[in-house]
Amino acid sequence: MNHSHQHSCGCCGGKTPCALPQNYHFKHLAAEKYPLMAAGVLFAFSFFFNELKNIQFALCFLAWFLAGKEVLFHAVANFKKGKVLDENFLMTIATVGAFVLGQYPEAAAVMIFYQVGESFQEYAAGSSRRSIKALLDMRPPFARVQQGDKWQKVNPQKVLPGSLIAVHSGEKIPLDGTVIEGEAYVDTSALTGEAVPRRLCQGATALGGFICKDGKLIIKVLRPYDQSAGAKILQLVEHAASKKAKTESFISRFARWYTPLVVGAAVAVAVLAPLLLPGAEYKVWLYRALVFLVISCPCALVLSVPLGFFGGIGGMAKNGILVKGGNYVEALSRVGLLAADKTGTLTQGVFEVSFIKTNGLPEEELLEICALAEHASSHPIAKALLRAWGKELDVSRVSHIQETAGLGVSAKVDGQKVLIGKLSFLQSQGVKEIIPAANALYCAINGRFAGVIIIEDKLKKDAQQAVFTLKKQGVKQIVLLTGDNASSAQKICQEVGADACYADLLPADKVTQLEKLKAALPAKYTLAFAGDGINDAPVLARADVGIAMGALGSDAAVEAADVVLMSDEPVKIPQAVACARFTLRIVRQNIWIALGIKTVILLLGLTGHANLWEAVFADVGVSVAAVLNSCRPLTYKPRV
Repeated sequence: MNHSHQHSCGCCGGKTPCALPQNYHFKHLAAEKYPLMAAGVLFAFSFFFNELKNIQFALCFLAWFLAGKEVLFHAVANFKKGKVLDENFLMTIATVGAFVLGQYPEAAAVMIFYQVGESFQEYAAGSSRRSIKALLDMRPPFARVQQGDKWQKVNPQKVLPGSLIAVHSGEKIPLDGTVIEGEAYVDTSALTGEAVPRRLCQGATALGGFICKDGKLIIKVLRPYDQSAGAKILQLVEHAASKKAKTESFISRFARWYTPLVVGAAVAVAVLAPLLLPGAEYKVWLYRALVFLVISCPCALVLSVPLGFFGGIGGMAKNGILVKGGNYVEALSRVGLLAADKTGTLTQGVFEVSFIKTNGLPEEELLEICALAEHASSHPIAKALLRAWGKELDVSRVSHIQETAGLGVSAKVDGQKVLIGKLSFLQSQGVKEIIPAANALYCAINGRFAGVIIIEDKLKKDAQQAVFTLKKQGVKQIVLLTGDNASSAQKICQEVGADACYADLLPADKVTQLEKLKAALPAKYTLAFAGDGINDAPVLARADVGIAMGALGSDAAVEAADVVLMSDEPVKIPQAVACARFTLRIVRQNIWIALGIKTVILLLGLTGHANLWEAVFADVGVSVAAVLNSCRPLTYKPRV
């Protein structure tokens, strides 16, 4: 019955509710309810023997032992370990004291109702965990792998990249991969939080955790199971509670000095009051001290606060927002400045060639030369050039390719030295008489300016809404940090409604600029950065809250980030802020409710207006209310 002591109460080890048994369910409660039920029956029978105190004592003692044997066991075990002042100790001392004072039914009632309350708490905590695990239970039972001419069902963890897997209607996609045959609608809600099915066809990316709704897909596996999207989500949520928020850490520290303090106060009530107050009876004040001990048990605080953060993390996961720890939930709630990358974060990241202007060469020839020089690059702009060319390339014509990260590419095409990249890149190589243009990729051949290719990117459909909502939420400033040229960055900045933009930044420049922005931000606010590329990893790690676009973002960005948005939608950022603030509001409610009610009952107990019965009902009631309140973030839907 008392598992929750060992798994949730800070005064008994400080573990969070994430440490609750993973296989906890109704059968666990059923196996342990019978001693408590028997204790209740014996307790009820004891009232028939009010005049026969010996029989009443025996019945109440047996009821007390059946209900509280684990409390007694843990009190003794913790005493041997030097952990004396915990809630097991409080319950043991209070009930033994009641027996000494002849209050047999009250002694049994305190233990019985305390354990009933603990059962509700444990079930609520287990229910919270089960809700999260049911939501994220994306572990597929098998992967149907092609082996020769047959398809065999195997463990997904044994499937190697490059293998072909088949997914039928109604089955979970077990691993990340590329669709090479077939079409189907897939349910992406477990990863992205989106209810509308997505159509996958040949060439589309299929992520582990999607559910095939109709049709059949043949998928070429891109990465091992433990690196798939579904497996990463499970890892993130399972490990999230290892990073405590400041509020949660404070409660853990609070419990360490709170319990000794209340025990000392109870001793003072029992010993000093009879000595200092005229006519005070020792028995009366000892009883009040026992009431004081029961009421002061800190379980409601040390359980409900970490459970509140855990519920918040689970609730955000249901909305496709993965948070790696309670400390980041708290940091998200205090975001005062959002810095965002442009390409792939606020824009679609799908570049298209819109215009070509040459300096003497035919347009088709310039485009072919640029496509040859960029053919080995994985940069979105390089892919845009290849799409614009749209024909087979004779890559044997290319040699000596050198890519300068964030600036450009140099290569030899047909023996000619070709430079492609930013204006500053060509100028640094001595190219002159360059015609400037917005959103341009510049090209030089043998040191002579050859032309520009205009490449444009479009805003994501919800980017403007995301910025507007963040400002409405009270985020003081929104800025763009991008490696793109100033004219392109300024255009996007104006379209999206951001306050400022900083362009032509290399990865190290982004970190430097972020630190300047952080230094100017008031201490009560945090700085968040949203990005998706591998070049964003350093600045994601440096921000107070790093937010990565998880569906299309690079692995490095996802690893470095503290928050991962599984649908790549900018509007998920204000949703994350709203969820985080709701979670913190719940946590603060729990703290004030618990402290407020306990303070009132403590004062009533000290003045003789509350007895042990009322004390245990107050303690259990506060605990159950706080735990149930902590589960509210699981079902919270931000209105963004």
